[in-house]
Amino acid sequence: MSFDLREHTADVAVEATGPDLDAAFAAVADGLAAAMCEDVPDDGERFSLSVSAESREALLFDYLDELIYERDVRGVLPVDNEATVSRDGDEWTCEATARGVPLDAITAREIKAVTYSEMDLAETDEGWHAYVVFDV
Repeated sequence: MSFDLREHTADVAVEATGPDLDAAFAAVADGLAAAMCEDVPDDGERFSLSVSAESREALLFDYLDELIYERDVRGVLPVDNEATVSRDGDEWTCEATARGVPLDAITAREIKAVTYSEMDLAETDEGWHAYVVFDV
């Protein structure tokens, strides 16, 4: 899995790939963390989260939105993200963990929100591709 930060007018975008949907979700989340902070220390404790939505795209949006919420509530930067995506009928679920690095231990740029602007989540011959724009 991998990600690249992309310039996007006044915002920032993350383009990510993974061999499966789980890895693509985690790569976008790691890209979100990289967009906020370049140097991440090794401290911080893992935490879990779970989100559900009616589509894959809505699930990716809600997952990233939940990471931003966790950042604000816990006062941590979610890094080293791991995600497991599943579908049950019409409901998609993401069970995830992240290591929460205390915000007072880093210098971070604020990402205000995830957007649906230009969002892309598609299966390719190599796995999965995701493109997400964040409001800064």
